[in-house]
Amino acid sequence: MKIEVVNTVEQYKALINKDLDDRDIYFKDKMMKPFESMWLSINVPMNAKQQGGYDVKMATQMLGFESLENTESIKEALVKLIELNIEYLARKTLSECLKASEKAGLKISSDLLKFAAFISAKGNPHVYNDYVGFGGIPGYIIIMLRPNDYNIPRIPSLIAHEFHHNLRFSYFDWNHGNVTLGDYIVIEGLAESFATEMYGEEYLGPWVTSIVGEELEYSTHVIGENVNQKGFAEVSSYMFGDEQAKSQGYNPVGLSAGAGYAVGYQVVQSFLKKQNRTIYDATLLGTDEIIKGSGMFR
Repeated sequence: MKIEVVNTVEQYKALINKDLDDRDIYFKDKMMKPFESMWLSINVPMNAKQQGGYDVKMATQMLGFESLENTESIKEALVKLIELNIEYLARKTLSECLKASEKAGLKISSDLLKFAAFISAKGNPHVYNDYVGFGGIPGYIIIMLRPNDYNIPRIPSLIAHEFHHNLRFSYFDWNHGNVTLGDYIVIEGLAESFATEMYGEEYLGPWVTSIVGEELEYSTHVIGENVNQKGFAEVSSYMFGDEQAKSQGYNPVGLSAGAGYAVGYQVVQSFLKKQNRTIYDATLLGTDEIIKGSGMFR
């Protein structure tokens, strides 16, 4: 499999040297063009049908991209991305993940894996500790980040998490309308477990580590009672918590940010230990088998 890491550092340098009126065109035609098939596969048009309508620029800002107009904010993050040598780090991480998965007999259903790191917006509710990613379409991984002392050592784990989504969805389909809460927690639990297999539990994401003790027990109970809920809008409230649910127009269910991720990680970890299976074994197993084998919900 070929890995292509898009040089977004140079793209951002070019972007901020353009007039504000020209940035939209550059962003769509240059920065988003390599990911056009990904966007179209999730019904995000590259250009809106009417002025001010839904398009890839609006979608990316909803996901957590920094606004194209925030020149100083982009410059600030760009300096850190250059210091980090994000292209080298991404290529190294993806190569390690690819080697490990192929050794276990797992393959992504694409001949080419495209990766890009974009700058995240400050204070966006979708972005935990200034970093987040998307890897739900095999062949594509994007991350959004604003490098800081907390997330820099965790970037390889984030990339590994998104890489695993590519793996999982190479063997299992994702359907927004039919996805269950059980499916979703297993998907995220597997991805985070793969990341810890690769880089260690000390680099777990904040979407897992922020919920512990009684709060984790409560979240586990609530999610266990609703594990068969179906439909992306319905299950998102459990996965992302009340704050994000309200911002997206979903019904809040009394859970904190990242509850579904934290519970999903515990479910998968419990399954792996109780059944003496590897993360590579579990990647090929269905939701029901993993949940039942975890013994978490009774």
